[in-house]
Amino acid sequence: MNQKPFLAHIVTLFPEIFPGPLAHSITGRALAEGRWQLQTTHIRDFAADKHKTVDDTPYGGGAGMVMRADIVAAALEHALRQTPNAPVVFLTPSGKPFSQADAQRYASGEGLILLCGHYEGVDQRVLDALVDEEISIGDYVLTGGEIAAYPVLDATVRQLSGVLGNHETLDEESFSVALGGLLEYPHYTRPEIWRGVGVPEVLKSGHHGKIAQWRKEQALSRTEQRRPDLLRNQSKQLKKCIT
Repeated sequence: MNQKPFLAHIVTLFPEIFPGPLAHSITGRALAEGRWQLQTTHIRDFAADKHKTVDDTPYGGGAGMVMRADIVAAALEHALRQTPNAPVVFLTPSGKPFSQADAQRYASGEGLILLCGHYEGVDQRVLDALVDEEISIGDYVLTGGEIAAYPVLDATVRQLSGVLGNHETLDEESFSVALGGLLEYPHYTRPEIWRGVGVPEVLKSGHHGKIAQWRKEQALSRTEQRRPDLLRNQSKQLKKCIT
């Protein structure tokens, strides 16, 4: 029996903006080939009044509106019936930072349900009842979770088997296990001399051992300069293993 393609299910107020950029390039080709599928659930379809209202004023006062628990829950439960084995992930700036490891974990499953919030957020009760994880793509606030859904899905889909032509590409990317969780080393191609700057000699040497060593050194140096937090995290993990 053939394995079912990975199913991404978006619960949103704006289903019309999908697949958007995901319909292009690598993810778009994989979508056309059936390596993954995309489905949307419109939250307003579960509103009962004629105006299709999905939000209300917050208890305790304050600015803005909050998405109602009963309506969001109905939309999520509909998505869960369509995609029963997928984790439900709420996209929110107060969530855990999204990582390459998360993308790999999601890609190893059957699918993913992404809840896109709006206004001041979603009633906490439905998050407690139906959401498995809360994920953030950065320390900033967007107008809605739909924009955040794009990088989460792009990073996840490219981890699926057969999506990238060369699996070694995944092995040597930033944050990969092969690079020890470091940032990726710099790349060079033709022309050999560009605006007076040449390609590092070691890359032209044909000595695979020296090239590998140079790349490791460059990855470490780049990480020290740009993301020292990654090295601190590695040190913490090593200490945990030792103790």
